[in-house]
Amino acid sequence: MREQALFDKIDLHLIRVLHTVLTDRSVSRAAIRLGMYQPAVSAALKRLRDLAGDPLLVRSGTGMVPTDAGLRMIEPAAAILRSAEMLFSDARGFDPQTATGTFRIAASDYLDPLFLPLLVAQIKSQAPLTRIEIHPLTSDSDYHAHLSLGQVDVVVGNWLKPPGDLHMARLFDDDLVSLVNQDHPATRRGWDADTWLAVDHIAPTPLHPGARGIIDQMLDDLGLQRNIAARCAHFGLIPDMVASSLLVLTTGRQYCERYVGKLPVKILECPIQLPRLVYYQLWHERTHSSASARWLRERIKSVAASLRPAAATDT
Repeated sequence: MREQALFDKIDLHLIRVLHTVLTDRSVSRAAIRLGMYQPAVSAALKRLRDLAGDPLLVRSGTGMVPTDAGLRMIEPAAAILRSAEMLFSDARGFDPQTATGTFRIAASDYLDPLFLPLLVAQIKSQAPLTRIEIHPLTSDSDYHAHLSLGQVDVVVGNWLKPPGDLHMARLFDDDLVSLVNQDHPATRRGWDADTWLAVDHIAPTPLHPGARGIIDQMLDDLGLQRNIAARCAHFGLIPDMVASSLLVLTTGRQYCERYVGKLPVKILECPIQLPRLVYYQLWHERTHSSASARWLRERIKSVAASLRPAAATDT
């Protein structure tokens, strides 16, 4: 009975205040995000502290930090809010013009640099009241867990062997080429396999320590190894690095083509025959039948098709 009495004192608004205060680590910032007056947020936080028997948020230096109990509450609170968001919207059917939910997309920046801007523009034009969160795929990203917990709705990227335990749709594929400075010696002399392997390559930082990138996995299968002289976690910065050095970037043609004419770079064919890159969107069973998630996946498919219509296919 005591637990029931405690539960009866908790409503969805209180959970939203809890999550916002803990993630923003500030009552004043939380008030702005929630559209509330600061004293009202402070009063809600006092109720939460009384219910939890814990201060939840404490001062540290010039700022505030969650207590251990507060940290443990962040993810359960987020899960409750996500479930509430979907509870009635999918039951009524998804109407993009009136929908007010949040779309969470984790995407690799190896994609065509126009992909995410066009996707955001299309979502906001068709579902103007929704919110969008773009999450990176980094060394800290466990996209399996993020999908299963509802922290993201869909993951977009390229995999040599996409995971078989997630739903998957193929977006497009692309051949591998090398992007070089327009004055790189290879633009005049050409290169063979040995020369290409020996030049200074730049590659993205692996997602996990010791992990091998897709291209290096392909080369491993051929018993070959290239000379990686530089790595960068910010893929979007690499073309500028190539333009001002003799570093060689090898990635999809579609990505490289966006920079030709904008930077002093050229595209050279790779002298080693490698498989094509294949880009997918992945999602979890928990959102497979969701009307809003299906709508989002259709938008992703539509944008991918608009960038290269002949290459976008379903699997």
